Amino acid sequence: MSPLRWTCKSTRTLAEELSRQGFSVSANTVGRLLRECGYSLQANRKTIEGKQHPDRDAQFRHISQRVKAFQRAGHPAISVDTKKKEPLGKMKNPGRTYRRKGDPQKVKTHDFPDETLGKAVPYGVYDITHNEAGVSVGVSHDTAEFAVAAIRRWWKRLGHKRYPRATRLLITADSGGSNSPRTRLWRWALQRLANETGMTIELCHYPPGTSKWNKIEHRLFCHITRNWQGVPLETMEIVVSLIGSTQTKEGLEVHAWLDEAHYQKAKTITDAQLSEVRIRRDTFHGEWNYQILPNTK
Repeated sequence: MSPLRWTCKSTRTLAEELSRQGFSVSANTVGRLLRECGYSLQANRKTIEGKQHPDRDAQFRHISQRVKAFQRAGHPAISVDTKKKEPLGKMKNPGRTYRRKGDPQKVKTHDFPDETLGKAVPYGVYDITHNEAGVSVGVSHDTAEFAVAAIRRWWKRLGHKRYPRATRLLITADSGGSNSPRTRLWRWALQRLANETGMTIELCHYPPGTSKWNKIEHRLFCHITRNWQGVPLETMEIVVSLIGSTQTKEGLEVHAWLDEAHYQKAKTITDAQLSEVRIRRDTFHGEWNYQILPNTK
């Protein structure tokens, strides 16, 4: 039998198959032979990204250049995204916590969502320069209006103090979800934010299928997940507290706030409302790179 066929089978199964072919060998021997041939048990690895946009790398370089330009000028550059919705209740959360031996945390046997408790919707805003984040935990729907409300809350509570003289704000985001550049509500809500702050808001979106490269994913969300592993997310208060207590040895500081507002799904933005948006598109992929200018009326 070719060793290439061994990669997807257990040593016991292989030993049984060899036995059927007239070879007397134990599972331990099969394991030893596999190791000697350079084989080991390996999990699947997500590396095949599918069809890639021809300007993917060029867009990555563009985003990097814009972030550096904003940092040199002393203007804020943030990375934003929605974290996975978390159903509330006494349900199993992957991971382990220290407890007295033989006294594990008791949770429900089935993780059916509890409609009365609802779900937590965390939307993160990560300050790339200062390694600081603000996370709004919503109780409603993950809409573009909710996303911009989270950015507004970050600016009022953290950003404005960090950048008191800022006249521009750079937002790096995915190309889908509540912060999709194709969403009318996203652009309209950003226009309102630009009008309120007086800042020009510049947007740089990652190409479709490249969300894992968004800095907020590996600088914030992964640490939040690790911080609350093994803890049932029973209430909103627990979710907000666990997010806000997230820290890293690199100095990450996280602030968390509960957003109890209700955000309407599929909210319609009329042509008249959209015409109020002062958008200036970049010559390089204007569908990904554009600015929202404040109205001075």
